[in-house]
Amino acid sequence: MRSHLFTKLSVLFGHKPPLNWLLLCLVSIFVLIALLGSTSSSFDAVTSSLTPDIYTSYRKLKEQARSNYLELKSLSLGANRIKDIGFCGKERENYVPCYNVSANLLAGLKDGEEFDRNCELSREHPHCLVHPPKDYKIPMTWPTGRDIIWSGIVRLTKDQFLSSGSMTKRLMLLEENQISFHSEAGMMVDSVKDYSHRIAEMIGLESDAEFLQAGVHTVLDIGCGFGSFVAHLLSLKLMAFCVAAYESSGSQVQLALERGLPAVIGNLFSKQLPFPSLSYDMVHCAQCGIIWDSKDGLFLIEIECVLKPGGYFVLTSPTTRQQQGSSTSAKTGSMSIPLEELTKKLCWFLLGQQEETFIWQKTVNSHCYIASKQFDIPICKEGDMQLYYQPLARCISGTGSNGWVPIHGRSGPLNSTDIEIHGVHPDDFFEDSEFWKSALRNYWSSLSPLIFSDHPKRPGEEDPLPPYNIVRNVVDMNAHYGGLSAALLEASKSV
Repeated sequence: MRSHLFTKLSVLFGHKPPLNWLLLCLVSIFVLIALLGSTSSSFDAVTSSLTPDIYTSYRKLKEQARSNYLELKSLSLGANRIKDIGFCGKERENYVPCYNVSANLLAGLKDGEEFDRNCELSREHPHCLVHPPKDYKIPMTWPTGRDIIWSGIVRLTKDQFLSSGSMTKRLMLLEENQISFHSEAGMMVDSVKDYSHRIAEMIGLESDAEFLQAGVHTVLDIGCGFGSFVAHLLSLKLMAFCVAAYESSGSQVQLALERGLPAVIGNLFSKQLPFPSLSYDMVHCAQCGIIWDSKDGLFLIEIECVLKPGGYFVLTSPTTRQQQGSSTSAKTGSMSIPLEELTKKLCWFLLGQQEETFIWQKTVNSHCYIASKQFDIPICKEGDMQLYYQPLARCISGTGSNGWVPIHGRSGPLNSTDIEIHGVHPDDFFEDSEFWKSALRNYWSSLSPLIFSDHPKRPGEEDPLPPYNIVRNVVDMNAHYGGLSAALLEASKSV
């Protein structure tokens, strides 16, 4: 056999095969043996490994990738630009940018203007992290959190509560470490529900449940106090919004937001409200601290600006003067003569008066303002009312706008005609709406593990059933057509 193999090799390479060929064959054999051994051991290692080990390795790879990314990011920023951000002092626990009463007073501002927003005077730009209050606790979920909040979160001490008037004590109770808002018994001499029902009757409705059918969808509450009226309107599916002046010793806006109610700081003493003209179906003021017939009616003109045609201005104030020698009851007041004259200049019609509540309706006839030039309130020039936080202007705005549409008969959502009035193509609007419905589903699915958690309960209450939604206040930094807000409402999310 050996001689037979040698004969075949001789045929291929001759009687003497080249030495280098023999060496190449020998090396190839050793390499082949090494490769086979390595493959066998690797296969054994893979087959013996378990799935959790694979997952652990994958998780480690993700962590390593994240670490590498952060390292590259820090290198790209430069070592000198990376600084630890410290915590602010306790005095900045309630810091609000551009609101500095001390600086405003030094600048000579007074008569309420010291509470204005002045970014030029307030040059403080702290680069620090704001501490939460010492006794901060996770807010309660809606609707419990609408009527009960933790007292340690807001700037309302027990001494301030005890020194407050009877109105405050009727509206809320301070018990242990909680503030309980009694929306059933608090506004004026009646409950908030009765008060809302009275307003509905005064504008010709059977009950406040008919506000939507009457075209009242949006309500601006000026100086909302503890927000009980806004909370009640929200329960009626109205979009109620609170605006109140900045308060250095505590804030109505802070209280409202803590209750999960929409609110923003806005001072009507000297600046325009931060809303476009023709924005609200109803504007409400109950003891909001504004003398409406002062400054030649500038405050009422600003309300005229934000009210839609046919909209309502509701004023409830104990300061309305009683008619001399009137045979009416002591509870029935009367508005001052300057206020009566100013409302006529604005083409407002007094719908009714009951006790200390007056309701006016804005005209739906824009020609009324042109016909009443004798009252010396001019029509605003186009573009005059487009800037926010500007001084109050003595002119009527919105009369030439495409948005001059009466609120009555508008009982449903926006239709194509309404959308086109605002210069928006209906297809773009509905496409935006569908996009945000889909986006919200993705957001909610991704955030659910983070925003649903164990939730505090009141003493004596049974444990609530999961899940517990602790997200209530949402700010959309680029609202566009309001698609995200509309999607939240349509999906019945408690925010």
